[in-house]
Amino acid sequence: MPLYAAYGSNMDPGQMMERAPHSPLAGTGWLVGWRLTFGGEDLGWEGALASIVEDPDSQVFVVLYDVTDEDEKDLDRWEGSELGMLTKIRLRVQTLEGSVVAWFYVLVAYEGGLPSARYLGVVADAAEAAGAPADYVNDLRTRPCGGIGPATA
Repeated sequence: MPLYAAYGSNMDPGQMMERAPHSPLAGTGWLVGWRLTFGGEDLGWEGALASIVEDPDSQVFVVLYDVTDEDEKDLDRWEGSELGMLTKIRLRVQTLEGSVVAWFYVLVAYEGGLPSARYLGVVADAAEAAGAPADYVNDLRTRPCGGIGPATA
């Protein structure tokens, strides 16, 4: 099965169990040389959406899942693939067991704009649920945001 690397709300194992019930958690790792960013403010209902961009001085915490073909199709629908909002790319992820190749959803939009406080809180909660380091979660919780609700929601 192909590995999927989640860096947004899909880091939450409970959410993924609902969206991709046949695709077990396969571990966690770091996408080195990339950073978490937000963009496509005009595409989101509450503000900018999570994405990743190359940055040699950064890394992004990710959760890996072994995704079945059926679950991949369902995830594509959840993520809005049919709307042309994102594309899939394959990248190397560093894990404690070595490096693996996984696919990622990446926004097809310009970087920029602020995520809503509610959305940022969901991403931070997902990272925490997946076991991300406390400093990574804290960085998410203290990022600039706008719109609806507190960042810790």
